Amino acid sequence: MIAILATLDTKAGEAQALAGHVAALGHEPHVIDVGLEPDHPAADTPARLVVAAAAAREPATAAEGGVAALRTGGDRAEAMATMGRGAAAVLADLAPDGVLAVGGNQGTAIAALAVRALPVGVPKVIVSTVASGDVRPYVGDLDVTMMFSVGDLLGGPNPVTAPLLAQAAAAVCGMAAVRGERSGAAVGLTAFGNTHRACVRVLETLRAHGHAVVPFHASGACGSAMERLIDAGRIAAVADLTTHELLGELYPEDAYAPVRPGRLTAAGRAGIPQVIVPGGLEYFCFGPPESIPARLRERPTHHHNPYNTNVRTSAEELARVGALMAERLNAARGPAAVLVPARGWSEVGAPGGALHDPAANQALVDALERDLRPHVELRVLDHAVNDEPFADAVAGALLAHLGDRVATPA
Repeated sequence: MIAILATLDTKAGEAQALAGHVAALGHEPHVIDVGLEPDHPAADTPARLVVAAAAAREPATAAEGGVAALRTGGDRAEAMATMGRGAAAVLADLAPDGVLAVGGNQGTAIAALAVRALPVGVPKVIVSTVASGDVRPYVGDLDVTMMFSVGDLLGGPNPVTAPLLAQAAAAVCGMAAVRGERSGAAVGLTAFGNTHRACVRVLETLRAHGHAVVPFHASGACGSAMERLIDAGRIAAVADLTTHELLGELYPEDAYAPVRPGRLTAAGRAGIPQVIVPGGLEYFCFGPPESIPARLRERPTHHHNPYNTNVRTSAEELARVGALMAERLNAARGPAAVLVPARGWSEVGAPGGALHDPAANQALVDALERDLRPHVELRVLDHAVNDEPFADAVAGALLAHLGDRVATPA
């Protein structure tokens, strides 16, 4: 089954076209109306049932008044949120093979809320009039595919949008056909370009011991995705070698701020082994140089590429990061260890690098030494993060918690 989400009071023509294409490709379409017309004839799940699903999940909300109350209540944001929650509940119950949504600004927002009910691996395609702009709020930390509609989604398919809708239907049906079987839980590994050499060596060591490894680029969305997958039981241990997103959570002007709060919490909740490294915490990440906030422009800076600029963090900022790191690791229900490379936490923060500042880094170490509880191991090693002995120490610490005999690549 392919679920089709649309506001049928404005997008019925597009939804019916998508349903026809899905059926022609051999899949059962199921149209879910997330608009505000109670019983549209094109809906398999009408809007009133979507609102009822929201009310069942969250009593004493606006959903209890039904579609009519949402339509006349005047709070458009609440109406959208209710339809998103209701559609999420419907999708969770249907467990479709894929989801195909079509919408403008409002319909896209509702669809993006709804697909959060589905796990990574279930195809999620949204054809949208706003897909050419900043789609991070819609995609978040999920595998959502956004497709720009080019023309407006108004009055049914037209010579521009008709072939795009057909292609979107073919895309989601094709994706649903090749989902494959889910493998067992893997080891999560966080990475940056500036911690690349260490990450590669840790990955090779873990694989040599028979562990599947999933690297996550510490770009905000990926770290949040790792936390989500830990909660879903798909990650069995974490080599958190690049914890830059913790800085972004405290200072959200950073380009790699997490898409949702709670970095460094899921492994502790799950009680799985985790080895933590302050990789990439020496600097903020911004876009081009002109995007750097005025208050930071006099600090040491590394131009990673024309679209990514790294600005040195201060001792005060790192002290805050250390305190938050300690607070979250103290709550861990499983084994946790922090390994700190004393000579630098990134390629550009190592001796000779533009952002090398051991005195500022020490503020984070001081906070950890002060705040970490005894059950969280803290080791400060006389290496830079990309030195092979340090990477081997990270891999060895995690393997010890996993019960493996420690060995390193030749």
